[in-house]
Amino acid sequence: MSFIPKRALTALAATALVGTMATSAMAAEEKKINIGWTAWSDAETVTKMAAKVMEDRLGYDVELTLADIAPQYQGVEKGDLDLMMMAWLPDTHADYYEKVAGKVIDLGPMYTGAKLGWVVPNYIPEDQVKTIADLKKPEVAEKLDNKIQGIDPGAGLMRLSDEAIKTYGLDYELVSASGAAMTAALDRAIKRNEWIVVTGWSPHWMFGAYDLRYLEDPEGALGGSERVHAIARMGLDREHPELFAFLTRFSLPLEELQAVMAEAEKTSYEDAVAKYIEEHPARVNYWVTGEIKG
Repeated sequence: MSFIPKRALTALAATALVGTMATSAMAAEEKKINIGWTAWSDAETVTKMAAKVMEDRLGYDVELTLADIAPQYQGVEKGDLDLMMMAWLPDTHADYYEKVAGKVIDLGPMYTGAKLGWVVPNYIPEDQVKTIADLKKPEVAEKLDNKIQGIDPGAGLMRLSDEAIKTYGLDYELVSASGAAMTAALDRAIKRNEWIVVTGWSPHWMFGAYDLRYLEDPEGALGGSERVHAIARMGLDREHPELFAFLTRFSLPLEELQAVMAEAEKTSYEDAVAKYIEEHPARVNYWVTGEIKG
């Protein structure tokens, strides 16, 4: 055996330790992910659910970046964001997606059967207000104060709502606000039995909390059934193959998503997500491993 001085052994050990620390630091850096999201109930649910599984099962450090829709698409395209999980296709976010098509990775739909529209409480008589065209009636416009309660101005739903106002020739103001402000306005109107029209979408917890209906849209101004996709920055598939595989498998039935959203309104999104993950081990295991177990 060759003799190595103690001092040299100490130096070698220190070098090895530094190398190990550098490797560990690099690995830790590599296992970071930044997800863009907007505070819509469905987006918050799927984003926080995916983030929890990434952290607990895949060992990632997940950062959630709250942003409007347009900056999210731009962020994923430029690589400032790794991922966004709320691309409404083919119609709602068509303008946004066309600008980044071919520059991002479409991971496919997480859920289908999503819908956009204008929503009213069911106590508003259907024989007076059944379709969007009925909003032109002077007596209806007066009761609604010529206003439609909207959400954040960057949302695709607001763009389509502006188009719907033009399509149907309505003399209405589309009021911008957050999603939470929209549901608060709806809640106030219902408690007072007042007339109100809000921009709405499914899935949303408000359909479980209140007796509501969509106004018919014979012109199709607000689009039809939608799919909600996740999109990722270029290179994510090569750099994080295990994470990428998880994301391609991450999907859940619409009714289960709505149940989680309703639970979140009673407790919190974190608690509702944790409860779903605990109660659906086979589904979560499939997301993570690709294995289907009975």
